[in-house]
Amino acid sequence: MDLDMVRYLAKLSKLNYSEEELAKVAKDMTSIINIMDTIKDIDIKYDPFADNKNIYLNDLREDISAESFPTEKILANALNSENSFVVPKVVE
Repeated sequence: MDLDMVRYLAKLSKLNYSEEELAKVAKDMTSIINIMDTIKDIDIKYDPFADNKNIYLNDLREDISAESFPTEKILANALNSENSFVVPKVVE
């Protein structure tokens, strides 16, 4: 991958690289692309009998239709009345 392509991708991604960093990123991206090109050589023919040998359809539960809870009852204790729940923030 040439430096012009890396500059273009960095501009699209709003990333700022020095010239040394651009060279390193270009080398890394070329290496990644070469690895991905080797995947093309792998035979990935799908065989439904071999690929699904551990799935037993007889062991699945019966799909029974049931009445769902009314929205008003579910949202009775919600902090927000806009048909949604407010949950604690877990990512900062």
